[in-house]
Amino acid sequence: MSPRSSRRTGAHRARSLGRQAKAKRRRRDLDEIHADLRPEVAAKLLRQEPDPDLPGCAQFYCLHCARYFVDLTSMKEHFRSKVHKKRLKQLSEEPYTQEEAERAAGMGSYIPPKKVEVQTQPIDEEIEMEASS
Repeated sequence: MSPRSSRRTGAHRARSLGRQAKAKRRRRDLDEIHADLRPEVAAKLLRQEPDPDLPGCAQFYCLHCARYFVDLTSMKEHFRSKVHKKRLKQLSEEPYTQEEAERAAGMGSYIPPKKVEVQTQPIDEEIEMEASS
């Protein structure tokens, strides 16, 4: 019998493919979404020009989850989902800042993060009228 090789061949490929797939499905971070929730940026995101490369031609967008939807019914269904409600709960806490990191490292007294009021975005009546017709 020949001695078994302890080296596994091809194992490195599977791991790197897993990392690539994880990066492909990556969603926006909470601090990026907090920046998107500012009124001027939110208005621009909700009123995008039609883009045929995006689902629903970029007309149905959830600000809190940073997702595009095919139609209004799927977006309304998403608003009732557990995933959306979890994201709203995560966004209710103020985003992490450099000052907070310094306080946690002992360069100041700790102040707990403030709560931010976050509600599901309103659905425009004109979009709803277009979708129903």
